Amino acid sequence: MFDENKLRERLIPAVSGMYADTEAAVERYISAVRRFFSLYGETDDFSVFSVAGRSEICGNHTDHNHGQVVAASIDLDIIAVAKKTSGTIIRVKSEGFDEDKVDISSLEPVESEKFRSSALIRGVCDGIVKDGGTAGGFCAYTTSKILKGSGLSSSAAFEDMIGTIENHLYNGGKYDFTKISMISQYAENRFFGKPCGLMDQIACAAGGFVHINFADPKNPETERLDFSPEKYGYSLYIVNTGGSHADLNDDYASVPAEMKAVARFFGRDVLCGLTKDEIIDRTGELRKVVGDRAVLRALHFISENERVCRISEYIAKGDIKGFLSVINESGRSSATVLQNYYSTKAPSEQGIGLACAIAESVMEGDGACRVHGGGFAGTAQVFVPADKEEKFIRAMECAFGKGSAVRLMVRPVGAVKVI
Repeated sequence: MFDENKLRERLIPAVSGMYADTEAAVERYISAVRRFFSLYGETDDFSVFSVAGRSEICGNHTDHNHGQVVAASIDLDIIAVAKKTSGTIIRVKSEGFDEDKVDISSLEPVESEKFRSSALIRGVCDGIVKDGGTAGGFCAYTTSKILKGSGLSSSAAFEDMIGTIENHLYNGGKYDFTKISMISQYAENRFFGKPCGLMDQIACAAGGFVHINFADPKNPETERLDFSPEKYGYSLYIVNTGGSHADLNDDYASVPAEMKAVARFFGRDVLCGLTKDEIIDRTGELRKVVGDRAVLRALHFISENERVCRISEYIAKGDIKGFLSVINESGRSSATVLQNYYSTKAPSEQGIGLACAIAESVMEGDGACRVHGGGFAGTAQVFVPADKEEKFIRAMECAFGKGSAVRLMVRPVGAVKVI
């Protein structure tokens, strides 16, 4: 018979430090276990997992061209209750969605699954098998606090979750966060149909602040950074402007495609290694071949890589003002050079730019703001000074509704088996 008190006793130390409110987190896990039992039957043989959402701190649209990123795992996460089953059927019921039922006896991409979570499940399993691991059946219930379309990487966290479950149920937990992330990216690229980079998956799985260098994408260099904005009197917020990332796959795809078009002009596959001078010296020719926006996006890539290196140096020095200045530079470049603050399909919807403009006005020269995640819709990221928090929240809720400004806590673990 299920004993909630014993489960609570196990969960409290397991999740301590992962959330701002441990008690509320434990109750959320217990509720998920109850729901799992209602779907798949009560059992003592179950496991509980968590994968963090992520906040990209600096390095907007650099990973897919083998650039650099600073990101952080956050306390808005996806949790799962799962048990191993015999056979090749994977059943995943995510809160608010129909159950996915995937037979992994076939691990070829399925056209009708494109852009669906079932494609990610099949793709992760294929990636594990191709890496020499084992993929098998399980049933799971998941619930997520990662806002869909928020730039907090709900899809990357889901991929990492499937990989983490398979890793522990069938592979003895042998895969580290980098390998799980690479398998997840493979699933999203080949099965889901989105040509994403690797930053989202690593940032969700790693834990804490992390500097990632993708110069060698098969062996990305990662360095954890010890940093807390709260120590210096600033809190990290995301502002949900109400925009959705649905139907924006073409916008996302255009960024790496245009950057790589510039790279091909120079006989390269990606922009990594090119300099501003090389691009500027050939701009006249480039404009005719790839167009102005592609040139601008290439210039953003090079400058953004430099900003990532600078922000890591400021973090190491504990220079909060330098840190904030780079965040603001990244925001300005994303808005005007990269051009991912809104979709050209809906030019009247510019919530990200509006949120940043309001934040700058409220903070009166202090703090920092920029686009959050891949852009085009969804959320802004703001580092808010403590003495401006109340005014900031009030202003954002006036513009975007109650609860639109969400305070984040950077958590020390990313993808983890909780119990």
